[in-house]
This record gives sequence, structure tokens and C-alpha cells, in this order.
Amino acid sequence: QVQLVESGGGLVQPGGSLTLSCAASGFAFSIYAMSWYRQAPGKERELVASISSTGGVTNYADSLKGRFTISRDNGEKTVTLQMNSLKPEDTAVYLCHAQFKYRDYWGQGTQVTVSS
Repeated sequence: QVQLVESGGGLVQPGGSLTLSCAASGFAFSIYAMSWYRQAPGKERELVASISSTGGVTNYADSLKGRFTISRDNGEKTVTLQMNSLKPEDTAVYLCHAQFKYRDYWGQGTQVTVSS
């Protein structure tokens, strides 16, 4: 069955870094655009970053440009989010998302907490 399994979340101090990974299975990963979203308590889910099926095109939320980097490995069926210079306001559940035309899938999410 389709699975998107996120990992790499945790507690990090302000200014620190984390790398999130999403492992995909059960669908044709290489044709899907992949994205990371996040949702903080009491807030709407927001797009963090997206990457095209080939990895040639990436997009980021304006507020995150320069701090976060999305990448993918179609051979390993993984998508990664490198997060640097983390701030307390980056605290959220980070979710992996796959989309191809009218089909989309969500992971369960991984918690990222930025606190001293």
C-alpha cells in the first residue's frame, strides 16, 4: 500500500539544524511532485517547500528561503528537507506530501520542536 514515512524530527535549540527524510513506497515515486508542509498548533497547514518529479524545480515559502533546502533521490524513493538556523517559530509537525495530477498522498508527520 502507499506509504510516506517521515523521520528526523526532534528537539533542537534555536540556531540548530535538522534533516527530515520521507521514505516513499507503494506508488510511482519518480513521477510525483513532492512537498513538505508544516502545521503548528492552532495554525493552518502551510507549504514549506516543493520539488518537481525530476528534482529540477524547487519552490520555497518566501519566509524560509535560504534556510531550508529540499532534495530528492528517485532511486531511493526519498525526499529530504535540510533545515538550518532553526527558530522557535519553526516548531510544527512536518508532513510529507506526494502529488501527481489528481492523486495525492500524505504522511503522518514528524514533530520538530525548536526550543532552548
